[in-house]
This record gives sequence, structure tokens and C-alpha cells, in this order.
Amino acid sequence: MPKMKTKSGAKKRFRVRPGGTVKRGQAFKRHILTKKTTKSKRQLRGATEVHDTNMVSVRSMMPFA
Repeated sequence: MPKMKTKSGAKKRFRVRPGGTVKRGQAFKRHILTKKTTKSKRQLRGATEVHDTNMVSVRSMMPFA
């Protein structure tokens, strides 16, 4: 039986917190920032949690986390 591997893209993007929740970075903050308002860019700062509806797919990408 082959080993289960962690998706290398997922291990770069997600961190599992001690409580079991998964931390992710905010999207839409990389480029084309001139047309976005200061308020929207400010609200994209920091990290947030992965939504419950996406947890199954994130867990399958990271089986050992």
C-alpha cells in the first residue's frame, strides 16, 4: 500500500491550530490593489479560519495534520 502524501500546495497555505481549526490567509490582497478601496484592503489583513463547508476537503489534502 503506498503512503498517503500531504498536498504540497496545502501545507504552504494552511496551518492547523491546537483546537483543530485551520488557519488560512486572505485572498484578493496580492495585485490590482489600486482599484480596491482602503477599507476593503484593511479588512483583508490578517488570517482567518477555513469555513466548515471546506473542512472536509482541507482535511483530505492534509491527512497527517
